[in-house]
Amino acid sequence: MSSDKVHVEHCKGVNGLDKVILRESRHCSAEVYLYGGQVTSWKNALGEELLFLSSKATFRPPRTIRGGIPICFPQVGNIGSLERHGFARNRIWSVDPDPPPCSSNISQKAFVDLILRSSEEDMKIWPHRYECRLQVALGPTGDLMLTSRIRNTNTDGKPFTFRFAYQTYLFVTDISEVRVEGLETLDYLDNLMNRERFTEQEDAITFESEVDKVYLSTPTKIAILDHDRNRTFELRKDGLPDAVVWNPWDKKAKAMADFGDDEYTKMLCVEAACVEEPITLKPGEEWKGRQEISAVPSSYCSEQLDP
Repeated sequence: MSSDKVHVEHCKGVNGLDKVILRESRHCSAEVYLYGGQVTSWKNALGEELLFLSSKATFRPPRTIRGGIPICFPQVGNIGSLERHGFARNRIWSVDPDPPPCSSNISQKAFVDLILRSSEEDMKIWPHRYECRLQVALGPTGDLMLTSRIRNTNTDGKPFTFRFAYQTYLFVTDISEVRVEGLETLDYLDNLMNRERFTEQEDAITFESEVDKVYLSTPTKIAILDHDRNRTFELRKDGLPDAVVWNPWDKKAKAMADFGDDEYTKMLCVEAACVEEPITLKPGEEWKGRQEISAVPSSYCSEQLDP
C-alpha cells in the first residue's frame, strides 16, 4: 500500500504520547490519542480544523486534554463520588486486539478500535470490573463516528450504574454568531442554578453569556449553525438521550489554567450524553452508544433538518 493510501497510522504525538491518525481518500482526517481515548483533531477535505483544542492544552498525564472529544465515564459532571467527568479521560487506552464485528459501512477503512479495562487502581475508587470499547471512524465523506460499548465484567454478581458523555468541543468562528436547533421546547437541567429544571422557551439557542445545561429526552439529530463560516455541524446520536450544551464565557475561561482567556469565543460544547437517568448493567450485560458528526454548508443542511 503506497503512503498516500495509508488510512490508519500509529505514531507519536505531543510529549511522546501514542496517537493514531485516520485519513480518508478525500483528505479528511482525525487524530486519536490513546491517552484518554480522545479525539483531538478532525479536519475536512480542505484541511480546516473542525474541533476546538485549547492553545494551552496540556498533554501531560494525569491532566486531561482540554478540547477535542474527551470521554466522560463512569460519571458526568459532579454527579457521583468520583472526580469530575470520571476517570476514562485520563487513563491510557489500548488498541483493542479483539474488537466486535464492525457494524459500519464495509468500505470504511479509516477506523481504530480502542479498549479500556478496569485496573486495580480504578477498583479502589470505583469497585467494579468493566470493559469500555471505543471505535473512532471516518466515513467516506469525512463524517466523524464514535461508537462506545460498555460491558459489566464483575465476577461477584453485582450490577453497576454509570453515566456517559462525548464532551465534544466544536470549533466555531464566533460564539455570538452560533445557533443550536433541535432542542427548542425541551426540558433542561441548569447546572448554573443547582440543576433546577426548566423548559426551553427560545426558538433556537443562541449565546451571550455562560451556559451549562443538560437537555432531556432530546431528538436523535441536533444542528449547530456557525453563521460566520456558513457551516452547520449535524450531530446524530443513538443510545444517548440527553444533550449537554456548555460554554464557560469570559470569567470561567480566565480561571482555567489550560484555557486561553478569549478562547471561549471560538468553541461550543454540544455533547451526546446520558445524564439524568443513569445506565445500569448486570454482569455480562453490554450498553452501546453512538455519536456521528458531519459538517456541511449551512444552505444545504437547513433544508435537511427534521421539522
